[in-house]
Amino acid sequence: MPVKRREPAGSPPKEPRGGTKASSAVKLAVLGAISLVVATGCAESDDDLPETHADCVEADSRAEDGSYRIVDDSYCVREDSGETFSHGSYQAYHWYYSGVYVGDRVSLGSTVRPSDVNISSRGGTVIQRGGFGGRGSSGG
Repeated sequence: MPVKRREPAGSPPKEPRGGTKASSAVKLAVLGAISLVVATGCAESDDDLPETHADCVEADSRAEDGSYRIVDDSYCVREDSGETFSHGSYQAYHWYYSGVYVGDRVSLGSTVRPSDVNISSRGGTVIQRGGFGGRGSSGG
């Protein structure tokens, strides 16, 4: 019968055979790779994001062809704070994104604010810088 050797008190326990060092190294490498991906994504500059445009439109002006009448940006911007929003109890005015501009109307766009883009109105109002909403809010 083999004799078990006792380690002196206070010494660290020996690692079992099979090596947990290798599996720890793999875990650290995976964690490092994930951290690098997250840090790179968060460090992306707003200047690197695609640009799109928006028009402030009157919601009740929707025509049969789906187009909206464009109104001045001031209908969609709070004068006191400069924040962009859709206002009125029924959102009488709202931003219309990436539409095709024909005369005083816009169509073929969306009322849903896109993410991960920089958005400015044709009048120069900055609506969103980057993907986390940037400047602006919604509500009334």
